[in-house]
Amino acid sequence: MKAIEIGHRTIMDIGRYQDLEIAGMDTALLLSLFRQMLRLRRTEEALVQEYHPADEMRCPIHFCIGQESVPAALSQLVESDDYLFSHHRSHGYYFAKGAPLRELFAEIYGKATGANRGQAGSQDISHQDSRFYSGAILAGAISLAAGAAFGLQTAGSRNIAISGFGEGATDEGAFWEAVSYAGARKLPLLLVCENNRYATYSDQLKRHATDNICERVAAFGVRSRRIFGNDVALTWRTLREEMMRVREGLGPSLVEAYTYRWNSHVGPEDDGANNYRTAAEMQFWKDNCPIVLLEEKLSAAGVLTQTARETMEREIAAEIDENFRFAKESPFPGEADWHAMNWNDASPEADRLLGTSFESDFDQYQPEAKLEPY
Repeated sequence: MKAIEIGHRTIMDIGRYQDLEIAGMDTALLLSLFRQMLRLRRTEEALVQEYHPADEMRCPIHFCIGQESVPAALSQLVESDDYLFSHHRSHGYYFAKGAPLRELFAEIYGKATGANRGQAGSQDISHQDSRFYSGAILAGAISLAAGAAFGLQTAGSRNIAISGFGEGATDEGAFWEAVSYAGARKLPLLLVCENNRYATYSDQLKRHATDNICERVAAFGVRSRRIFGNDVALTWRTLREEMMRVREGLGPSLVEAYTYRWNSHVGPEDDGANNYRTAAEMQFWKDNCPIVLLEEKLSAAGVLTQTARETMEREIAAEIDENFRFAKESPFPGEADWHAMNWNDASPEADRLLGTSFESDFDQYQPEAKLEPY
């Protein structure tokens, strides 16, 4: 399948995807890719089932069922000292960075043992020790990734910053500002756009003349490639090649992976009441489930046996049960120290600069500002 054919207008013409290729790939790598996708899928499914009617989770959750390929591929490529930033659909990227899952569960339940002590929830979950950060502000994490890439470049590090986001984030000016700066400075930045067509209920093809973001960023000096994002082998090969180029100092890159979320924009409920997606479209993507596509190849090649798969399922189920137990038995946070959460007493220079301004300088009586040339 030629890359030029990829786009949401033409992608359903593929039918059942036949181009996944595992020849030359290491057996251990293939099994790791499969296990990571299965582990992410089962975790999300378990959270969906538990969300209602228990109503014990303390935050909205944007699930990533159907979009397991990119996080699985990244999990095999990202280094511990790389920075990984994510949008609000954060769980897959949290997986990819290897952050502890029990702290993800505890965070969702609002517990003190959560990754952010129960104060961030799913949309803003971060894990500082893993250099993973997500955020609910659309395109906000892209700007932060550009800043982290600038810091790595200034320090002479070989590590890179990676930002994962949906196509809706490219409607924000912050995305294009980051792209412009990254291209001009040749920052060590990898941009991964999971183009799943819909920003909430808004169809990209009704907002834009085209849906190929990768074509637009080239003008800013950013390399770009687009792929069928449910082919995890292709995704791994593409990300590996681009991450190597970014590490070698060849400047930023964007990989646009066409994929699809099976579930609602947010939460486990069905959001199809307004019929913004067709049944045929949803069925096409389920027929091209990234887990099934790889499983068929691995089984046919004798790489994945039924016994091995059953073992994976048992291990994953046990891990999920333990994560639920840990989260439910953990305590809620105590009374918040709002001063410590909003003020850093170890920043005397910042305090001095802030101290030079007074509230009286900013009232209705201050003189009108006169614009002067720069």
